[in-house]
Amino acid sequence: MFDRRFLRTKLGQAALASVATMAAFVALSSQIQATPAFAADAPVNTVILA
Repeated sequence: MFDRRFLRTKLGQAALASVATMAAFVALSSQIQATPAFAADAPVNTVILA
């Protein structure tokens, strides 16, 4: 487990920053609502080349 000596090292600070960034990403991504793809609503046009 993490202790205070580890968190004072550069690797410990990088790990702490990584965990904080992941937590912020999860918090912000839960705010976004998925919308249906616009491609499914578009009419399909086909061109026949002779």
